[in-house]
Amino acid sequence: MSAVKLLPHYTYEDYCNWKGRWELIDGIPFAMSPAPSPRHQWIVVNILSELRAATKKAKCFCKVYDFVDLKVEEETILQPDASIICGSIYKKYVDFAPELVVEILSDSTEVKDRITKFSIYEKFGIKYYLMADADKESVEIYFLENSKYQLQQFSPETPFTFALSEDCNIDVLVKDFWE
Repeated sequence: MSAVKLLPHYTYEDYCNWKGRWELIDGIPFAMSPAPSPRHQWIVVNILSELRAATKKAKCFCKVYDFVDLKVEEETILQPDASIICGSIYKKYVDFAPELVVEILSDSTEVKDRITKFSIYEKFGIKYYLMADADKESVEIYFLENSKYQLQQFSPETPFTFALSEDCNIDVLVKDFWE
């Protein structure tokens, strides 16, 4: 006779009571480091600055956020490193697909970012998913086409146009993420 192993299963209500930074995926909690490395933070600030400057230049109504709670479902809450949201937020969390999310890859998160979050973001309908590799100073841009992410070819030396909404196209020079 085999023993059945029961795993804990948590929801957004539980998540709201936890101290520190967490993500919840399919009811399983994942602790996030108390503070990302200084390099990680520096890259996030650069990316946020570039995205904000681009939305401002394009006179977009879209807003740039960092570490917003993205409630995909009751048992899945993620905190992308950066996001662009073109809709209004009336709750303590976002429960609709942002137009763009960014994850900074690190040794401790790369597998989760590349596989688990990739799949979640794709199914949730997030138009653009950017994965920035701090060690290689490179960015992968995925565009959602026919419900599947497609890796976009681009040159970091020329602006990449993100068509966020009908009224908002932004041009971003990816090489500036590292300067």
